[in-house]
Amino acid sequence: MEAVPARARAYVACAVLGALACPLPLPTVETPWWAVGLLALVYAGCEQAAARWRFAGTFYPVLLAGAFLLPPPAAVLVPLPGALLSRVDRRQPWLRRIWRAAQLALAVWAAARVHWALGGRDAVVASDFPYALVPAGAAVLAFCLALTVLDGGIRALAERVPVRRAWRGLFLRSLAPIAVHGLAGLMMAVLWRSRYGPVAALLVLLPMCVSWWVFAQYHRERAAHQATIRALVQAVDIKDGYTRGHSERVGQASMMIARELGMDDARVEVLRFAGILHDVGKLGVPTRLLRKDGPLTPEERRVIELHPEYGHEMVRGIGFLGEARAAVLHHHERLDGSGYPYGLMGGQIPEPARVVAVADAFDAMTSTRSYRRARPVAAALEELQRCAGAQFDPRMVTALTRALARDGWHPAVTADEERGVRVVPVSPVSGRSEVG
Repeated sequence: MEAVPARARAYVACAVLGALACPLPLPTVETPWWAVGLLALVYAGCEQAAARWRFAGTFYPVLLAGAFLLPPPAAVLVPLPGALLSRVDRRQPWLRRIWRAAQLALAVWAAARVHWALGGRDAVVASDFPYALVPAGAAVLAFCLALTVLDGGIRALAERVPVRRAWRGLFLRSLAPIAVHGLAGLMMAVLWRSRYGPVAALLVLLPMCVSWWVFAQYHRERAAHQATIRALVQAVDIKDGYTRGHSERVGQASMMIARELGMDDARVEVLRFAGILHDVGKLGVPTRLLRKDGPLTPEERRVIELHPEYGHEMVRGIGFLGEARAAVLHHHERLDGSGYPYGLMGGQIPEPARVVAVADAFDAMTSTRSYRRARPVAAALEELQRCAGAQFDPRMVTALTRALARDGWHPAVTADEERGVRVVPVSPVSGRSEVG
């Protein structure tokens, strides 16, 4: 969000105005201001702890407890100190803080309004179970829906995510964890109103904090794996300067194909990793062969054709990659059995490998290398369609064609063209680029 579009800033401004209107009319004198202050302090402390220990996500139980305990105009105030004082490492920190404060205020207001409208306050005071679960569940749904609507809007406007994908899966992905946080918030509210008081209510946070910590460790381990992947890709780019940026673009094209095929988000992410890592085995190939300008001898080609096996050996111990490892090994197989390293045919080739094969060839054709100039996207797609059925899976080619027709493609220019290296036209699908 380095350069935030004007329409995104206007969207944030509208959210802020909406949040400022939420405390109106002002809470009455019966509002327990000490409870507002205590909940706001606890939430701010949770946010600071999350930043200090690099936890992932936001701690919603305190916010939802506020929605269950307080009048809507007062509940809106609970997230503000924590959001406005949160640590932000990226650019535009104050814009991000203001946006987060407005987003949480609107979500808490929506949850509190629904909860109070359904008589949730009386149910909490009377510890009326199981009826208390009904307004609490409706409030959780309202909270989740408000976050989803606002998140999708900012993705579409600030991050330029296509509108048809901006909200896809957001609600369902967030509903389960927010529902768990909602149960904890309800327990806090019931204990708070009981004879045990606020101290007992705050004790509910202890097991939640432990589970949060465990979840954060998982994300930290995953981040470490991703850092390892980035380091491997950077090493390949340094060694094979002619294809710098190729891995990232193949990852992007693989993602486009996977989404067009209707794969779920988890599998789309795996396909992205597969595209990024498909050429990691080049680290085991002599640099002089990767940077050779002239034609490869049969012996040299056989050496380079070992890179899928080298790559598979490098990544097979990374458990979360899943079927991406098969794509690293088999992305140079062909449907007619003429590929390598094992000469697999048709359905014997794993689906992720068939996705990456198309993405790899497409980027090779649309990128300028030292030995040939880039082809236009239309020409590259025509070549892929010509080779579909023999070399490439027709489904993958069709999926890429449809995705490009909708979203377009903007390949990066390699550094070699900028240095003025002489280019020689070569067919990327049948020529040397098939090795890369």
